[in-house]
Amino acid sequence: MLEVDPGTLALEAGGGAVIGGLIGFAAKKIAKLLAVIVGVQLVVFRYLESQGILIVDWDALSGGLVSASERADPSYLESFISTLSVGAGFTAGFLIGFHRG
Repeated sequence: MLEVDPGTLALEAGGGAVIGGLIGFAAKKIAKLLAVIVGVQLVVFRYLESQGILIVDWDALSGGLVSASERADPSYLESFISTLSVGAGFTAGFLIGFHRG
């Protein structure tokens, strides 16, 4: 039978929530910065392409996104269950930090 200590479970979930909140807050700030950088880069690419200075293969650029999603491994269930207590707190904290950031 599986023994669960409520104190350890609460400590793991609470610690995960705090760390998740901090990382969520930072992730939103970094995501905003990256969105601006990528947006400016795409605008510069479009401008240089319209001037005939640069040739961009847009189909090849977006093709890498599709191939990365096809390589997902479905055998993650066992590791997911073993990290559920920390993961649940981390996820909740991350979402709160991301929302507040």
